[in-house]
Amino acid sequence: MNSAITIGLSDILLISPMIALFVFSLIPLTIKVLRGNREQNPAASMIEALIGLALSAALLIVFSGNGGATAFNGQLAFDGLTLWIGLISIIIGGGAIVMMYENPATRGAQFSELLFLTLNSLLGALILISAVNLITVFIGLELMSLSLYLMIAMSHEQKISKEAAIKYFVLGSFASAIFLYGVSFIYGSTGTVSTLDLMKNAELLLKNGNHLFLFGFAFIVLGFCFKVSIAPFHAWTPDVYQGAPTPVTSFMATSIKAASFAAFLRIIASKGLIGSDNLFLILQWFAVITMTVGNVAALIQNNFKRTLAYSSIAHSGYVLVGVIASGVSENSAYGASSVVFYLLTYSLMTMGAFAILSMIEKDENNFVQTDDLAGFAKNRPVLALCMTVFLLSLAGLPPALGFFGKLYLFSAAVNEGLLWLALWGVINSVLGAYYYLRPIVVMYMKDGDCNTSPQSNYATAVVVVISALLIIGLGVASGPLFNMIEKSLG
Repeated sequence: MNSAITIGLSDILLISPMIALFVFSLIPLTIKVLRGNREQNPAASMIEALIGLALSAALLIVFSGNGGATAFNGQLAFDGLTLWIGLISIIIGGGAIVMMYENPATRGAQFSELLFLTLNSLLGALILISAVNLITVFIGLELMSLSLYLMIAMSHEQKISKEAAIKYFVLGSFASAIFLYGVSFIYGSTGTVSTLDLMKNAELLLKNGNHLFLFGFAFIVLGFCFKVSIAPFHAWTPDVYQGAPTPVTSFMATSIKAASFAAFLRIIASKGLIGSDNLFLILQWFAVITMTVGNVAALIQNNFKRTLAYSSIAHSGYVLVGVIASGVSENSAYGASSVVFYLLTYSLMTMGAFAILSMIEKDENNFVQTDDLAGFAKNRPVLALCMTVFLLSLAGLPPALGFFGKLYLFSAAVNEGLLWLALWGVINSVLGAYYYLRPIVVMYMKDGDCNTSPQSNYATAVVVVISALLIIGLGVASGPLFNMIEKSLG
């Protein structure tokens, strides 16, 4: 581990996407201060934030497109994983900001503060994605999480959102403490917190019976299991997702989850699983339990937001299958590529479903039940068709993108001899089809007056339509897209 960090122009250029996010997060807030604590036009604030996201994405492509570059003496890696997951997080974050602009629970007197927190949460996500030092991982994780706690609490709804924020803060802090405790054991047993160094020595340390290292590695894994809603550390997810404003829930379930899984993937790719049969087996059972618990619990939900929350838990189990496959493979590019591809797939279809839910909500206290969707196809046929695309893709039915995402994930598991994990994934996909098809039946087969909220939702509708078109279009072009991702991660 280097004793001193030198900073050069190349380092500044590599982190320029993060700098852009921070600078543009200050603009709406600064204007509000100069106006005597009065909000400017929310549309102007939203446009400023979206410009910052677009600039950050462009800089990420320019300076991370070649791959393999590191900043600050190897503390941050700007490789294919950083590029793809960074772009997914930023683009989906842009969709969430559009939803925040039009949702009654988030648009109001504190919109500038909400945008500031959203961009800084994305800044933490970029740090987390690119970090190859466990201390830097912790910094990114906390910056991302602390911003989220405040975003949830800022809802105009006065009771459930505050309860959700407190619950997420307490349990999230506990998970962060577990992670940091594991880091201390890793450093004590190896003298390094660099995942690149751990990748070289993890298998040897575990095979030689270094129990301190195993203990620390297990604690780090448990910390990430909480962050990405892996059972049995998932109990906070439905309550927090339901209590948070729907645009914030969408942001958490997509951009934040993708960033957390990227960091988790870097840790597992250190090959620690190869030398620890017990941890390897435990993670496999975690994946099976997560898929099953998420799908079974979603079957009995009527609150549509909680249904999507349990769906998110089940999909965390699917992604964990790919993470495990990449952690035991000598050539982890295929497994890692399947994870990145699925995170892209999952983010698009989940954001789209939450965007339509956001449009249906009448006010900050409105909780949509599945039966409330009756008549939506008659009143909003285009949006109902888009919702159908999202739900069928979540169920994994061809030719939607979700089918190909699961195909690559389960293929990665089969390639590593994890046939039973792939079989459980297929079984759970069949099980989940019921609660994905139920809203479609309600929308098209039952009479009702479901409609979008009275206020205009044109920008959110654009996000919905683009997401649906991407799910169909990328599903058709899934092969070239996957090859592109695999090549950048190879």
